Amino acid sequence: MKTLTLALNYCIAAFALFFLVPDIHAQDTFSIVAIDSVTGEIGSAGASCVSSSTTYPHGAQIISDVMPGIGVIHTQAAWLAANQQNAHNWMMLGLSPQQIIDSLVAHDAQGNPTTRQYGITDYNGGHTRSAGFTGVNCSDYKNDTAHLNYSIQGNILLGQQIIDSIQSRFLNTTGTLGDRLMAALQGAKVIGADTRCAVHHTSSESSFLRVAKMTDPTDSLYLDLWMAYPAGTLGIFPVDPIDSLQTLYNLWKTTNGIRETGNVPVNVVKVYTDAAGTTLFDFTLCKDYKNCQLRIFDLFGRSILAKSVSSRIMRVSLTNRPSREILIYQVIRQDQTFLAKGKFLR
Repeated sequence: MKTLTLALNYCIAAFALFFLVPDIHAQDTFSIVAIDSVTGEIGSAGASCVSSSTTYPHGAQIISDVMPGIGVIHTQAAWLAANQQNAHNWMMLGLSPQQIIDSLVAHDAQGNPTTRQYGITDYNGGHTRSAGFTGVNCSDYKNDTAHLNYSIQGNILLGQQIIDSIQSRFLNTTGTLGDRLMAALQGAKVIGADTRCAVHHTSSESSFLRVAKMTDPTDSLYLDLWMAYPAGTLGIFPVDPIDSLQTLYNLWKTTNGIRETGNVPVNVVKVYTDAAGTTLFDFTLCKDYKNCQLRIFDLFGRSILAKSVSSRIMRVSLTNRPSREILIYQVIRQDQTFLAKGKFLR
């Protein structure tokens, strides 16, 4: 990968360089690494005012290195592939987060650790450990905070309130690790959270959310979502990347926890609307449909209806919905497997 310019470039026409060479500050961001010590899930989330490009295909996600069952590393601010690889190798050897950071500082690949920022946490057999580091020459505002099972870090920030809001949302949100990480990012959804993105009226230009189960392959995580505006996108962005990521996460959750069993029948349920405008579901082609649950979602992943199926023809009233709307349906057995799923236009 092309070697990134060092701290000197941050001092020379940073604002102009952002527009002329969008990738040059791609490593600057706000992010969180965290572990659920009960489930063993390992999480990584963040956002930055960096676009999707050949060098950074998924935008800010380049900083994230998730090792299922082991830990997660974020290397940001003057991001360097060699430092990220060294950190990975040291974690695989069993070094603690603080030991990894000490080694990164002592053996920086370009001899300048003062421009780097790190957040690391590891599972450690359920006894989680975390550590953070912010070099003195990272661009202001910069800070990090590391606790037992998480680390939050950021640079080129609007201020300390971004770090504090991320932390507050993470600590005060219930649900899965994915829910808590998504809420943490929402805590940073402030115009200019990454100050370079104030001109776009957004917090950032790209965002990501990743969660690994203990047994996930490294290249196939349980949850792996990202959003990034393409390189060269100028002006006011229509949707904040954190809100776009929230939409992707909501859609992902519509099937979260539901198991596929072989080839799931698709569109075997007949859906039509009668003259009175009522939506009817015909389960004639579905075996054992009784006592299943019909779930309906919109294209943003928001739940509209959840109702037990008790008859072959089921009438559903979907009042106060937009006309000509595409919706998603799922028919779920009692053992939480799919009987059928598909889309319909009402």
